[in-house]
Amino acid sequence: MQITEKKAYYHLPGLFEHYDFYKVFLPLYQKRRDFFYDGCEIASIYGAPHDCLWAGGRIENGTAAANDVLALTAAYGISARLTLSNSLLREEHLSDADCNALCARFAQAGAGTNGVIVHSDLLLHYLQKAYPTLYFVSSTTKVLTDFEAFRAELDRDAFRFVVPDFRHNKSFDKLAALTQAEKDKTEFLCNECCDFGCTDRRACYEAVSRAVLGENSPAHVCSSRNASGGYRFSAAMRNPGFIGVDDIRGTYLPMGFSQFKIEGRSLGSALLLEFILHYMTKPEYQLQVREELYLSNALDLF
Repeated sequence: MQITEKKAYYHLPGLFEHYDFYKVFLPLYQKRRDFFYDGCEIASIYGAPHDCLWAGGRIENGTAAANDVLALTAAYGISARLTLSNSLLREEHLSDADCNALCARFAQAGAGTNGVIVHSDLLLHYLQKAYPTLYFVSSTTKVLTDFEAFRAELDRDAFRFVVPDFRHNKSFDKLAALTQAEKDKTEFLCNECCDFGCTDRRACYEAVSRAVLGENSPAHVCSSRNASGGYRFSAAMRNPGFIGVDDIRGTYLPMGFSQFKIEGRSLGSALLLEFILHYMTKPEYQLQVREELYLSNALDLF
């Protein structure tokens, strides 16, 4: 994961949720690199298994086994990240046996290789002591809409990367003023579909955290105008905070940024493929990549 000048490092969704997809896609990605842009790499795949108490951001549905996802990512030199971004954890939750076993397995898989996306400082401090070989990423679920709060997060030594709120994606004057070390730690969320003016984002994430913890509370009702339509990539592209491949290649890389996160853990594999086609695949080879994936007997894209 060393940073190379003018190369885009992508952090892809669905470590557990899209394991079957990556089993088919990664061999193609390795074998036919001519299909994909020269200046891009898959730096990590992130996610969490079903019923993971420390998870957050989304309700998890991934059923792949930890040993399987770790073997797959290790085979291709890709970092495996756990999405442990529950924002409402309490001291008693830290003793959860399943979550500890999961973190121990990721930590044992390679010193400094695998990481955790984390929201709770309580969990962060626990993991730093219990599993010191893991690296840590500050979660966008913190909803740091104040740029100076985001910059303060960048200054925390605990984090290798910080994912800002997507409303900062086009704050070019402020982003340009970051030091190169701060730019290297900034990991942009590219394809968020949430309403740019949403004021309920923190409440939405907290509702997910409560649901994961099994706490009885009213379900969060999204006030976005487009909530009923679900995630649509075409709508995400119209979001003022959207970062597309041309933005990455023409603006962000020349500015000195290199880390880009793609959301989509809870979406279908067909949409995940569309993200990979847009961000990583040369236009003249997109049909061939589609055909390779569509015709695979090992994969159900829908």
